[in-house]
Amino acid sequence: MAAANGFATAFAGAKMETLLCKPSICSSQIGISSKNARNSRRRSFERRSFSSPRCDASSDSLVKEENTAESRASSVSALEQLKTSAADRYTKERSSILVIGLSIHTAPVEMREKLAIPEAEWHRAIGELCGLNHIEEAAVLSTCNRMEIYVVALSWHRGILEVAEWMSKTSGIPVSELRQHLFLLRDNDATQHLFEVSAGLDSLVLGEGQILAQVKQVVKVGQGVVGFGRNISGLFKHAITVGKRVRTETNIAAGAVSVSSAAVELALMKLPKSESPSARMLVIGAGKMGKLVIKHLVAKGCNKMVVVNRSEERVAAIREELKDIEIIYKPITEMLSCAAEADVVFTSTASETPLFLKEHVEDLPSVGPEVGGLRLFVDISVPRNVGSCVSNAESARVYNVDDLKEVVEANKEDRHRKAMEAQAIIAEESKQFEAWRDSLETVPTIKKLRSYAERIRVSELEKCLSKMGEELPKKTRRAVDDLSRGIVNKLLHGPMQHLRCDGSDSRTLNETLENMHALNRMFSLETELSVLEQKIRAKVEQTQK
Repeated sequence: MAAANGFATAFAGAKMETLLCKPSICSSQIGISSKNARNSRRRSFERRSFSSPRCDASSDSLVKEENTAESRASSVSALEQLKTSAADRYTKERSSILVIGLSIHTAPVEMREKLAIPEAEWHRAIGELCGLNHIEEAAVLSTCNRMEIYVVALSWHRGILEVAEWMSKTSGIPVSELRQHLFLLRDNDATQHLFEVSAGLDSLVLGEGQILAQVKQVVKVGQGVVGFGRNISGLFKHAITVGKRVRTETNIAAGAVSVSSAAVELALMKLPKSESPSARMLVIGAGKMGKLVIKHLVAKGCNKMVVVNRSEERVAAIREELKDIEIIYKPITEMLSCAAEADVVFTSTASETPLFLKEHVEDLPSVGPEVGGLRLFVDISVPRNVGSCVSNAESARVYNVDDLKEVVEANKEDRHRKAMEAQAIIAEESKQFEAWRDSLETVPTIKKLRSYAERIRVSELEKCLSKMGEELPKKTRRAVDDLSRGIVNKLLHGPMQHLRCDGSDSRTLNETLENMHALNRMFSLETELSVLEQKIRAKVEQTQK
C-alpha cells in the first residue's frame, strides 16, 4: 500500500530524455519516481527513451542543428513544432491526464515548503499552467504532505517538460534538483493515484479523513476558474465519490489517526508520562488543523490550554463547542510571551514565513526539569512555522510533519486489511471514470456532424429562396427554413443517438466509438490532427496577446 511502501525509488537511472528535454535539445535527463506496482495492476512507464528525431543524430550534426535551431528559435511557433516533430504521435494519442508532484513519500519538508502553493493562489497557478503551450486544463492539490499538479496535456511528454519548468520557476529550485523528488503518473495511473489520495491510502496516516476535505476544496476553488475544465473537474468530483465510498464501505478511518492527533501523540511520547497531563500547552493557529489539535489534547485529558490566533472569533467558536475546557485566547502579538509560559508549543498557521527563529527561542525562559527541561515545538505547518535554525537551540526540541512517522505504526495491520478492500473499490471506480472519459471523445464528432449538416442546409436553403424570388413573404420564408431544419434534425436523430452514451457500459461504449469512427470516415469530417492544430494555434494566439 502507498502508506506502507511509499513511492518506489527512481527508475534506476532510466533516461527519459524527452520528458525534461526541449524538442531541439536532448542533453537533459530526469529520474522520475514511480509507485510500486500494487498486485501487478499498475503499469509503470516504459524505460525506453521517447526521443525526438533530432536525438538520433551524431554529436557533430547535433551541435550544428542546435546552433541552427537557436538562430531561428524566435520564429518557430508551437504549431510548426507540432507539424514537424510529433505529428504521428499527436494523431495516435488523445490528450493525457498527468499528475506531476512530490509528497511526504518522495521529498522532505524542506523541499515541499518551497513548492507549496497557498489556496488563495490556486486560481493564479491554474491560469499560468493553462497558458503553457500544451496544457489544456489544470488543478493544484497543495497540502502539508503533498504538492501535486494535475493537468490535461495535448502532448504528455511536452506537457511534462512545461509543468516541470513552471514548478522550477515558481519555486526557484533548478529542474536538476527537482527531478530527484518528483513523481509522474499518466492517464489510468494518474486517475488511480488521485482516487487513492482521496481515499486516504496515500496519506502518512492510512485512512485519515482530512485529505478528502482538501480534495473537495480543490473543486470548490476551481468552480468558475478558466482552465479547471471538464476532464479535471470530472476527475476530482469522481475522486470525492471514491473517497466517500471507501470510507463508508470499508470503515478504513475507524481508529485511524490524523496528522493533528499524531502530533499530540508525539508530544505526549516525548514528555515524562507522570507530567504529561499537567504540561502547559500552547496552540498557535485556530484553523482546521489547530482545532483538531485542541480536540485531541482534550481527548488525552488536557483541560486547559492557551490558543493564539489572529482573531478571537474562531477561538470563541471552539470554546463554545468544548464548554467544559478552559481555553484562553491570546492575540498573535502576544505569541512570544505565551511561548515563554508553555512547555509544549503546537504551530499550525498559514504563515509563509517562520514565526519562531533561534534568537526568539533562546530568549525564552527554560522549562522545568519535571517536563524534561526542553521546550517542545511540534510544527505541523507547511511551509514551516518554526525555522530550521531552532533545532540548534539548546533549550528546545523541534518536530515537524516528517517526524510523525514513528507515531503512526500502531494499528497499521488492521488498516492495511481495510485498504485491500478499498483497492477493489478504486479499481472499479477507475474503470467507470475512464469509460466516462472515453465517451467524451464522441462530442467533437457530434459537433462536426451538426456543423457539416448545417452548412449543407443553409447552402441549399439559400438556393431555394433565391429561386422563389425576393418578394416571398416572411411567413413563407420562415416556413421553408423550419422545414429544412426539421428534415436535418430528423435525419441526424439516429446518428446522434448512436454517438451518445454515459460510459457506464463497456459494450455500448465500444459500439459508440466504432460509430464515431465510421461517421468520421463517411462524411470526411475533420481529422484529429486538424483539431489539435486548431488547439495549438489558439494557444499560440493566446500567448501573443
